[in-house]
Amino acid sequence: MSIFVINSDDFKKFEKANRITADTLSLLEKYVKPGITTLELDKIAEDYILSQNAKPAFKGFQDGGATPFPATICASIDEIVVHGIPDNRKLVEGEIISIDIGVEYEGFFGDSAITCAVGKVSEEKEKLIKITQEALEKGIENALEGGKIYDISRAVQTYCEGYGLNVVRDLIGHGIGDKLHDDPPVPNYVPLLLHRANLPNWKLVRGLALAIEPMVMTGDKEVETLKDGWGVRTKDKSPAAHWEHTIVIDDNKPIIMTLRN
Repeated sequence: MSIFVINSDDFKKFEKANRITADTLSLLEKYVKPGITTLELDKIAEDYILSQNAKPAFKGFQDGGATPFPATICASIDEIVVHGIPDNRKLVEGEIISIDIGVEYEGFFGDSAITCAVGKVSEEKEKLIKITQEALEKGIENALEGGKIYDISRAVQTYCEGYGLNVVRDLIGHGIGDKLHDDPPVPNYVPLLLHRANLPNWKLVRGLALAIEPMVMTGDKEVETLKDGWGVRTKDKSPAAHWEHTIVIDDNKPIIMTLRN
């Protein structure tokens, strides 16, 4: 588990990785429009990250028995919740796209995600994007020194369910630092008692780095993995949104490392 001493050399490298991550997302957001392909967005992201003397953290990443992830960004459209692989398909007016980016800089990692509307979208999708982003903010507000992981989980779950939305159970946030995925796991819901051994209620201590990432859908909370082994979509094909920030616990106010300008 990564615990940082704020303003140490390691923390400064971690800060740089996350600044590049945030700046890459800000750049991509300007290009999201009908007609562009997710492969074009991927090229823009990779070129920018490399220009900053950093590396795309997702490209070549392998999780369990899956084939290595082939791209710089995860580009997840409509019912694809996360881990969508970029391709030559053009974005269409009315869709939403979640873009997730990881960056490695001198051995430290940044991770962040946004969901963007492609042109004009339905009120349902607008609400989904807004509530998911606000749920992330609620989670961050509860990431306080001396608190517990479930404080974050409960804030996200309660906020989303209060608007009739569901949070994904099969995918969670995570610790981050000199590893892309580290302890502790950060679920977007409070686990049932029988699952708490795998998702323990860790104490939040100063210097702990977390990637908090609500994944929310308008329909049922069940998901399934695509044949490519990476993309995860809602079983009922309802639209989903994904927002993520990397933060560090610091006294009574978390530092948002991937805050965009």
